[in-house]
Amino acid sequence: MFKLFSKKEELQKIEVSDEDIVALADGMLIDVKTVSDEMFANELMGKSCAFTFEPKKVTLCSPCNGEIAMVFPTGHAFGLKANNGMELLVHIGIDTVSANGAGFKTLKKAGDVVCAGDPVVEVDFATLAKKYEMPVMVIVTDANGKDVQFEDPCAVVRGQKVNR
Repeated sequence: MFKLFSKKEELQKIEVSDEDIVALADGMLIDVKTVSDEMFANELMGKSCAFTFEPKKVTLCSPCNGEIAMVFPTGHAFGLKANNGMELLVHIGIDTVSANGAGFKTLKKAGDVVCAGDPVVEVDFATLAKKYEMPVMVIVTDANGKDVQFEDPCAVVRGQKVNR
């Protein structure tokens, strides 16, 4: 009899400044103005950037050092209070709240302390992309007096700094 072991992918720790906002996973940083939802495209909730990821299962990680402030029960969004006082919202997909949690597996809860690059939610982009547009937005809902600017669109790797 053989016993099968599946080796869970271990994500390497990332060390970044408390001022940094980083890529959630390997993918593409895109211009948020290209997102089809006007609320995000017009940055109505705050300065934002957006990402796209391969249509497969992807573990999205914390974009900053701080604390998880909230996780929507459906897993489609989570908020963070960064160590530098900024508040961020990560919103996964357009109208994905209506998926009622299908395709999302949350790995953290409110109150958990995280470092940039720590896993927060697993997302089945392949399944969700059949029904939803799947850009992932990082919104600075409270800049805490800081002038936040994001890099131009480019390929990114998990933990890569995306703010200037």
